Amino acid sequence: MMVISLSKDVMRIIKDQDVVPFRNRVKEKATKIKMGLVNQTKLITAASELVRNMLKYGNGGEIVIEVVSRGRENGVRLTFKDKGPGIADISLAMKDGYSTGKSLGLGLPGTKRLVSEFDLKSEVGKGTTVMIIKWANG
Repeated sequence: MMVISLSKDVMRIIKDQDVVPFRNRVKEKATKIKMGLVNQTKLITAASELVRNMLKYGNGGEIVIEVVSRGRENGVRLTFKDKGPGIADISLAMKDGYSTGKSLGLGLPGTKRLVSEFDLKSEVGKGTTVMIIKWANG
């Protein structure tokens, strides 16, 4: 079944101070579709992790925030795009415990577990795009 975008916002994230307004916008969209608190928390946690990665590794970028629907299901889709160095080995980056920084390495695999759908595309030297969807009931 096709996913249809019902509303769309674009935010540029270039500094740490951009993170809080971004998180607030995500919460606003999740609340609007009556997403439960547990799923909101998972979505915002995943979004926070991805936005931090984007700032740390990609020198910031752009995030598209959408309310989407698939049949009777509503969700929030976030697409993170940066023009950073890219990820050379995506399968390695998706392993638990892997980190290039000094973080816990919960990053990408942890984020994937928190959301309903997760898609990562990266090209070395060109940047990375991560798309996540959290369905209101899933």
